[in-house]
Amino acid sequence: MPRKALVFYGGWEGHQPANVAQRFTDALTRRGYEVSLQSGLDCLKDAEQLARYDLIVPCVTMAEITSEQEANLSQAVHGGVGLAAAHGSGDAFRAALTYVMMLGGQFVSHPHVGDYTVRITQPGHALTKGLPDSFPYDSEQYYLHVDPGNEVLLATDYLYEGKTIDMPVAWTKSWGVGNVFYCALGHDPKEYDDYPHVWKFIVDGAVWASL
Repeated sequence: MPRKALVFYGGWEGHQPANVAQRFTDALTRRGYEVSLQSGLDCLKDAEQLARYDLIVPCVTMAEITSEQEANLSQAVHGGVGLAAAHGSGDAFRAALTYVMMLGGQFVSHPHVGDYTVRITQPGHALTKGLPDSFPYDSEQYYLHVDPGNEVLLATDYLYEGKTIDMPVAWTKSWGVGNVFYCALGHDPKEYDDYPHVWKFIVDGAVWASL
């Protein structure tokens, strides 16, 4: 039986959520997943259906989630459904503290937009194999508030207010018995074409979360 994935999208159009969701859908389909692509958050109303997926991928920024929808999503992941997200989904539901705890962090701002360097923090991890020890990136550099219990895979030196801050870029964590993966890269979906190793890393992370 193929693994089943839910990819849903919505929120701020500046992150082109439909485009990103379609990219995830296409990539996961090529990996053998049976993907349900949904617009909006109505798909989070059915707790029993959410529990039947192997993977859930939100492609959402600055949206509103009801307490019921948040609880259903949290319950599904806590029970073993994987959760994988990128970039703007770190700012999906600003007031939803359970979602923030589950994801392992939240976007705060991006004081720097432009060139910066991303480095591997765990070169022996299955998801970082094949990546260079460090690589340049040109986009929004996310300043995040993060769970200190995350297993950080990628990081960057953030130069902010005269300090150099070791800022996580991508991580994994657990939520109950569910696996969670997040990567902050990818403001414009075109970046994934410009940096194909980043897109592969994200898709690999999504697959990892579903195992």
